[in-house]
Parts: sequence; structure tokens; C-alpha cells
Amino acid sequence: MNCSISGEVPEEPVVSSKSGLLFEKRLIERHILDYGKCPITGEPLTLEDIVPIKIGKIVKPRPVQAASIPGMLTMFQNEWDGLMLSNFALEQQLHTARQELSHALYQHDAACRVIARLKRERDEARSLLAQAERHIPIYTANAVTVNASSLSNGKRAAEEEDLAHGGKKMRPGITSSVISELTECNAALSQQRKKRQIPATLAPVDAVERYTQISSHPFHKTNKPGILSIDIVHSKDIIATGGIDTSAVIFDRPSGQILSTLSGHSKKVTSVRFVAEGDLFLTGSADKTVRLWQGSDDGNYNCKHVLKDHTAEVQAVTVHATNNYFVTASLDNTWCFYELSSGTCLTQVTDSPGSSEGYASAAFHPDGLILGTGTTEGLVKIWDVKSQANVARFDGHVGMVTAISFSENGYFLATAAHDGVKLWDLRKLKNFRNFSPYDPDTPTNSVEFDHSGSYLAVAGSDIRIYQVANVKSEWNCIKTFPDLSGTGKATCVKFGPDAQYIAVGSMDRNLRIFGLPGEDGPTES
Repeated sequence: MNCSISGEVPEEPVVSSKSGLLFEKRLIERHILDYGKCPITGEPLTLEDIVPIKIGKIVKPRPVQAASIPGMLTMFQNEWDGLMLSNFALEQQLHTARQELSHALYQHDAACRVIARLKRERDEARSLLAQAERHIPIYTANAVTVNASSLSNGKRAAEEEDLAHGGKKMRPGITSSVISELTECNAALSQQRKKRQIPATLAPVDAVERYTQISSHPFHKTNKPGILSIDIVHSKDIIATGGIDTSAVIFDRPSGQILSTLSGHSKKVTSVRFVAEGDLFLTGSADKTVRLWQGSDDGNYNCKHVLKDHTAEVQAVTVHATNNYFVTASLDNTWCFYELSSGTCLTQVTDSPGSSEGYASAAFHPDGLILGTGTTEGLVKIWDVKSQANVARFDGHVGMVTAISFSENGYFLATAAHDGVKLWDLRKLKNFRNFSPYDPDTPTNSVEFDHSGSYLAVAGSDIRIYQVANVKSEWNCIKTFPDLSGTGKATCVKFGPDAQYIAVGSMDRNLRIFGLPGEDGPTES
């Protein structure tokens, strides 16, 4: 009989009392000490379960191959071949085990990252819930006061009842004190504009003509690429981008470092705007909300207010020159005027109730008493902020008005739509020049005057820089940058301080900086 492990005739045979299998004593004892179970059946096995068998001394017969030297060599060769095949099989098993281990480690790492993200989202949700709970007593107290006054005033009670049944929200309105503040700001800015001169540090035309890409910075997620909005704090040279991946990124250009990544919106961020020196920051989103962020000393931004006054996507956010108020425009065909410090919506304006067109763009005039909005139906509307009256309408565009920009001299308005760019003279309320840089199937996504009013940037399937002239003179295209994203869609463009560089966002995840080659600063991030 042969050993169940080696297949050879055992020198010291033993038998398992549990399975009745025969083993070589030294082999089964070693296996029991290592594994504690039967190598054949897998049942638990101890040394006490092994019973020795008493037999006479066994003389192993010599195999036929060992009777001659050639036979022995053949036997050794067969043994060697068997050893090599066994070694190869073991190497294959080791390789497979390594691959399985690598895959398991990758899955573990991915699971850890998902868990960390879920924990972060849970903490954010808890924080927002805590903020909401802190406000509940205030709202409750206000409700008690309103109900008490309603009992003493039948007309007020009827108004509250209409509101409860889906009527329009009551707004404080733009008060006389706010109007006085806006008027004083307008007077001061208008006076300064008369003495305003082009700064000596402004990039000259020949420098702009030599601009090329000097850096590219991948900010947003690869699974949802696309930058939809850009804003810059000129005094600090800080750039903000809003992306399709629902986040906004604050970037310090001189150091090439990301200062903060703002998460909280549930859909794409359509508009980003800094307030004053960048201590406050605004984001508008397709999730119908606007968020007001407060900067901290460590460079991070915390969400101060979540504004939910719109019923459709928020497409544009623009800040008043006082830095105390801002306006949001939405596809719900309304624009809202907010007080910045409290996040209160003072008024919500609808031009034509029941109209299907919404607002796709908005911008304040440099003096602050005029607001421009662009609709999804190709119409540009000019509003008197004090009275919220629509004082002018410019038509002629085809498709949605994607962007509007006022020149800093206060005379010109540039609007972009599917059919290109139109320039308007605000003094005569006339269209005096049109640019159609792209083919009929390519919309113009962005248009922007620089702060000096000397240059105009246009973005679509490429980026074009025009030299600003007057109504009668020609506006020459001095530079064309190709869209290096490969998407054919440059979505937003912004001039840096004194037009020393141009920031461009596209439908990939990169913020691209165009300027003079050799300019100080990181080339990649």
C-alpha cells in the first residue's frame, strides 16, 4: 500500500483513525503540526488520531530503469522535467495570486475614498441642517408676529392667505435709502470717468499680438469636464472658475496654487463672481440656487447663505459697483436684486408674466443704475435699477444671448449670441457694428471688455481679441488664439490686470492662460 501523500510505499506507515487512510509517519505529523487537518479529507486531525502499523521491514524493489546507467539517466531526466513543469505551474499560480491581490487592494483603496467622500458629504449635510435648525426659531417668531398683525388687519390677512396658496413672495423692495446709495455711487463714478485715462501699465497692442499659451491648469473633475465661468480679482491676481462638475475653484495665479475648492451645488456652476477684494464670493448654479461664500484667514471659503428665490436655472450673477448689492438672472424669466450683507432678496422682477423666455446673461453698467439682461429668445433688455422698469430693448440676435459686457467708458455694450457679436451705442440706443467670426452652427459663448475699455475678447470655436475703436472706426482683430482644448468650445474669457494676460475656460477641465512667453509664473499645475 502506498502513502496517501507521497504515493510511495511508507517506511513507517501509520493510519488515520478517522478516515482510515495510510500515511508516511513523518509526512503526516509535519502536516498536522502545520495545518491541524487531514490533507485528503480536510477534517480536523491530531497526533492522537494517528495509529502506527507494525509490519516487517520492507525492501523496496529496485525499478527496472535503475538497472543500468542509461536507465538511471532517463529516470533523472524525467524527474527533472516533472520538477520544471511543477515549478512553472507554481509560477503561474503566483502571478495569478499577485493580480488578484493587486485588484483587491485597488478595490479597497477605491472603497476608502468613497467612504471618505460620503463622510464629508454627511458632515456638510449635518452642518447645513444645523444652520437651518438655528434659523427655525427666527422664522417661527416672525410667523407669530405676522399672524398677530393679520388678526388686526383684514386686508393683511387676505394677502397672507394669497401667499399661502402659491402667490408671489412678499419682498421688502428697493427702499429710498438704497436708491440714494445707488445714486451717490453713480454720481461719484461718473465724475471719475470723465477724468479717467488709460493706465500706462496696460499691455500695448504689439504685446497682445505676441501672446501665446503660457500655462494650463487642470482644475475640475475628469468625468464631468467643462469650465463655464471665470472671474478675476485684479488686485490680488486670484482667478475663480465654475465647472460642470458642480464645484468652483479659487486659484492663486502667481503661486500656481489652488486656494480652495467650493462644493455644495448639486448641478453645474454657471456663474462665479468675486465681491470687492475677494473676501466674499458668489456662485450661481443650474440647481436653481445662489450661494454666498465668506473667505477666511486660512484661504478657505465657507458657505454663508444659500438663496433659493428662483424656480429655474440661475444663469448669471453680477455685482453692483457699491459691492453692497448683486443681481441674479434665471431661466424662470425673473431677475432678483439682493442685499449682500444679509442675503435678502429686496425685489424680484418679471417683465412679461407668463412669457416662456428666460434670462441667460446679465451685467451691471459701470455706473450701477442700469442693468443689462440677455434672454433665451435673442432679446437684450436694459433696466432702470431704481424703478425696475424696462427702459430699452435691443433685438436682432438669433438664439440665446449667452453673454453681455459693458465697456468701462459707459458708452458701449457688447452682446454675444448664436449669430455672433453685436455692439450697441448706449447714447443713441443703436447697433453700430456686428461680428460674425464663426460659422452658422457655432455659437459665440462669451464676450468681454477689458477694464480699460481698450480691448474686446470673443470666445467660441476659438478666442479673438479686437482693438476697441469708436462708432465710426473699424474694430480690428489683432490676435486669434486656437482652442487648445480639442473640444472646439471656448466657453468663457476674462482679461487679467491691465490685460497682461487672458484667462480662457473651455469644455475640457483646463484653465488656460495666454500672455507673453517667458512671463514669471508656473507653466503647469
